[in-house]
Amino acid sequence: MLFVSVFQLIFSGEYTTAMDQNYHKDHLACHNCEKKLIACRYILKDEHPHCIPCYQQLFASNCEECTKPIGPDFKDLSYKERHWHEFCFKCSECQKSLVDQPFAPKNEKIFCSDCHDNIFAARCDGCNDPFRGGMKKFEYKGKQWHEQCFTCTVCNQAISNKSFIPRDEKVICVPCYEENFAQRCTKCSNVINKGGVTYKNTPFHKDCFTCTNCSKLLSGEKFTSKDEKPYCADCYGELFAKRCCQCTKPITGIGGTKFISFEERHWHSECFNCAKCNGSMVGRGFLMNGDSILCPECGRS
Repeated sequence: MLFVSVFQLIFSGEYTTAMDQNYHKDHLACHNCEKKLIACRYILKDEHPHCIPCYQQLFASNCEECTKPIGPDFKDLSYKERHWHEFCFKCSECQKSLVDQPFAPKNEKIFCSDCHDNIFAARCDGCNDPFRGGMKKFEYKGKQWHEQCFTCTVCNQAISNKSFIPRDEKVICVPCYEENFAQRCTKCSNVINKGGVTYKNTPFHKDCFTCTNCSKLLSGEKFTSKDEKPYCADCYGELFAKRCCQCTKPITGIGGTKFISFEERHWHSECFNCAKCNGSMVGRGFLMNGDSILCPECGRS
């Protein structure tokens, strides 16, 4: 089958040029409604001419604000497949034009940055003003502050990235806490900022909690007290403890040491033995022979 394309030659002087081609005046028409376009405005779409009404009907986007078509005489401002006339592109709250201005979408509406922040942005628990774009936000226990509002409750200076200490749901910078609230060592009066020792409800630095007599460090060591003062086991034994009548060493009682007393005389349990047979007399009857103790058998002999 043979197809033949027939072109009508233009002999008349009445013709027009459009799209780099020549047309009889009657042949330049709208691709949709075939309206003659001589001396009329038209728009090319997919290389076909369309009159203005057809173009708007077929291709123009409808404005989100006024719902009317955005014709070729108006700028079409678009955002995520949504379109506005230039004069309709404005803040939903204050109606300020958003052309060439920052804006934010929310709930299918658009807002200038100020209105968006005032309506939707989180607010500072200090000043109640909103957090705007680029602002630092400090959060603690479910609350949030601007950098300049996150301050020490004592000196009111901004804490920023410095260390702080919580107290009664408030925040206090380290210098103020140490000055006003921190424990101080009973011996040197300086702040105890890490690892201390409490003795009789009294705080000490570990290095300050020492034997009253020899200054030996008592932290982690066995010690006892005399007249509300701490002593290491050795010093307490030498200074205050009773002495065993047998070995003459102190009976300190530290570590659960057991001892026997009789008529103001004292023995370690392991030293309370018969002077002759060396048998233990703990829990047994005994006889006295001068400064010595004897079991009944050795006493009778």
